[in-house]
Amino acid sequence: MRVIDYTALEFPEPPPDRPYTAINMVMSADGHTTVEGSERGLGSPTDQRLMRELRVHFDVVLNGAATFRASGTSARLNRPELEQWRVERGMNPSPMAAVLTRSGDLPAERRFFTDSSFDAVIYLSSAAPPTARQRLATLGRPVVEVPAGQEVEAAFQHMCDALGARRVLVEGGATLNGAIIQAGLCDELFLTLAPKIVGGPETLPAVRWPGAVARNELISLVLVGQYANESTSELYLRYRVRGR
Repeated sequence: MRVIDYTALEFPEPPPDRPYTAINMVMSADGHTTVEGSERGLGSPTDQRLMRELRVHFDVVLNGAATFRASGTSARLNRPELEQWRVERGMNPSPMAAVLTRSGDLPAERRFFTDSSFDAVIYLSSAAPPTARQRLATLGRPVVEVPAGQEVEAAFQHMCDALGARRVLVEGGATLNGAIIQAGLCDELFLTLAPKIVGGPETLPAVRWPGAVARNELISLVLVGQYANESTSELYLRYRVRGR
């Protein structure tokens, strides 16, 4: 029995100058978002289903380079009925996949490069070495250079202006999530709280940026949806950034 269906979600209209943006992450009860270097093992099959159902609402699925190297980057839905859902609403069968990288260090064997069933784009920092740009240009995906220090803002502007993206879904990692939130580009956070404890001396949170934040600078969220899955003991949370 299906406990929750993310295809039934509704979203506000995007702002006039940028896409409406949501972040989706899975996190253990003690605040870890990775186990042995990736998110695999944290979420249940239900969480994986919800991830793909959430993707149907978005034009672009964006990842950072560290997530790309650890898990790959794909916008695939893996279910024909989800592709049909999008087609019936005038959308492409799959969202576009995108990756933002400052170094250009992206493994060529990932499905992002080898699977032509979805469109994709690479946002590459102008700080990357010329050899990285030349290598990526041979791998079959378009490369868009974004200025160093303004990578996130420039990538979102390109997605809005050149790609016509109205909604962007960000699937990590923590550094990219933090940059997007600090730039004021995040509207929502979807968080699956997994009933697991990872432990260990280091914790990779869902959001990270350099330096500390003062109490009066905390970013406040509003809970707009929650569902407890009794069969998996997962908690699915939907937050909106206060003021959005």
